[in-house]
Amino acid sequence: MSGIRANVLATMMEARTWNIESVEAMEKLGEQLGQELSKSVVIALVGPLGAGKTHLTKGIARGLGFVGEVTSPTFSLVQEYHGGRLPLFHFDLYRLKSSAEVIAMGWDDFLDQRGVILAEWGDLFPELFDDDDRLIRIMVCEKGREVLYC
Repeated sequence: MSGIRANVLATMMEARTWNIESVEAMEKLGEQLGQELSKSVVIALVGPLGAGKTHLTKGIARGLGFVGEVTSPTFSLVQEYHGGRLPLFHFDLYRLKSSAEVIAMGWDDFLDQRGVILAEWGDLFPELFDDDDRLIRIMVCEKGREVLYC
């Protein structure tokens, strides 16, 4: 992820990490991060299956002010949430084969909407991300999850 990698190197002093031990704590962290978001941003959301990416997204949506159900975009590929301070576009890129497929499903149109884009499995298509995009990496640990945001 050239853009993400450059951002990580440039902002390691700004990087934050959390140790998360429950689903509730993951959603609470997401809510905190969502409350902090004040402008459009693209975030690669990376972690193994079952790490808690969708639970974190539920919290981010709540932190943005969205009221309603947040579900995994596994089958729809993208879920849109409106009604908060910023629109939230939650992508699941896992089943796609190329960045051309991501672009064909309207990636650039979502970028133009000036909202928050959370792209699960963003590490599969590093060419989609720019230097100013962000990364959330969820790692499975012995006592739960470690979450890195940079």
